[in-house]
Amino acid sequence: MKIFIIAGEASGDKLGAAMMKGFEHLADQKNEFIGVGGALMEEMGLKSLFPMEEISLMGISEILSQYRHLKQRIRQTAAAVLDEQPDVLITIDLPEFSFRVADLVKHASNIPTVHYVAPTVWAWRPGRARKIAKYIDHVLALFPFEPPLMQDAGMSCDFVGHPVVQDLIATPQEVSEFKLHFGLGPGPMLVCLPGSRRSEIKRLTPIFKDALEKIKHSYPDMNIVLPAATSVAELVQIEVCQWKHKPIVLDPRDITPDQAGKFKRAAFKAADAALAASGTVSLELAINQTPMVISYDMNWISRQVIGRLLQVDSVNLVNLVSDTRTVPEYIGKACQPDAIASAIRDVLENPTSQVKAMQTTVDRLRAPHLTPGICAAKSVMDFLQIG
Repeated sequence: MKIFIIAGEASGDKLGAAMMKGFEHLADQKNEFIGVGGALMEEMGLKSLFPMEEISLMGISEILSQYRHLKQRIRQTAAAVLDEQPDVLITIDLPEFSFRVADLVKHASNIPTVHYVAPTVWAWRPGRARKIAKYIDHVLALFPFEPPLMQDAGMSCDFVGHPVVQDLIATPQEVSEFKLHFGLGPGPMLVCLPGSRRSEIKRLTPIFKDALEKIKHSYPDMNIVLPAATSVAELVQIEVCQWKHKPIVLDPRDITPDQAGKFKRAAFKAADAALAASGTVSLELAINQTPMVISYDMNWISRQVIGRLLQVDSVNLVNLVSDTRTVPEYIGKACQPDAIASAIRDVLENPTSQVKAMQTTVDRLRAPHLTPGICAAKSVMDFLQIG
């Protein structure tokens, strides 16, 4: 089977690689993978048309600033799909890019289209679902409440489970070795997670820096660890040079991917609390039972537009999946150092307040059978009536 698959950021690369493994597990014949992806998908045999990071953009102003280049890549990718005539086009998240490619492909062919990660119509712009149904045939959902929303709009949809529940968790020995390796002191440890996009790093690290300086007054022996994604590691290092209390940056560029993964898992498990950008990282923290404070900001234009369209009172996935509001979040105008620092102090003083909500979240995100990657591949094959 020839599969054209597109991912544009680290989380999508992870989803794509797991699904590719799922196809290899289920299919009798050899699969051919073409498209756009990162290191994990390339390890599975994908030859990316161009570096995945070129299309990883977030926010209205960031997209507009790179619009001409983004449009060129959209046309290039759609043309490649039409030239290859795959059995299926699978786009993973990144709707600003994925949906435009799928739309062009649908206008010029009958190639079946699948989108992995249902659009968050439950959060904002619910009318998007019917528009998407014009060029997306089938959806793979990460959350159990999403299939009816997609089906009502005219697309078939399966809940395939969230891959985070399959993530490895560091053992006590790995945590001890991690602390020893980096010379961490006996004080509390905070893991700092300002995002994996350049725009997020530039916007959030100054705010996180100020918040953590205030925390240091209350906890002078606090250890701060900042795991950096490969694509933004250099920028992170530049940003933290300006910090008064420099964190330990887990830079994956000078070590093996396996070692980088072990360090990150150990940091998540060892942390007494986390300060994180809004996103799926909150689920990674949840499986480690690491209490968190979520903060996020964007440029003024994006803030105004998204603020008017938002349909929910929380953007944190733990809060939404567990139907609670135990995780404090500071979004947009509320993303201020004083408020963030106060919330981190509260979490450190009462770390168990979020435990039940995190466990409920993990339980609700488990795949209905097998692993999420295999479930995703099986859903696509069932949709195509293969096997």
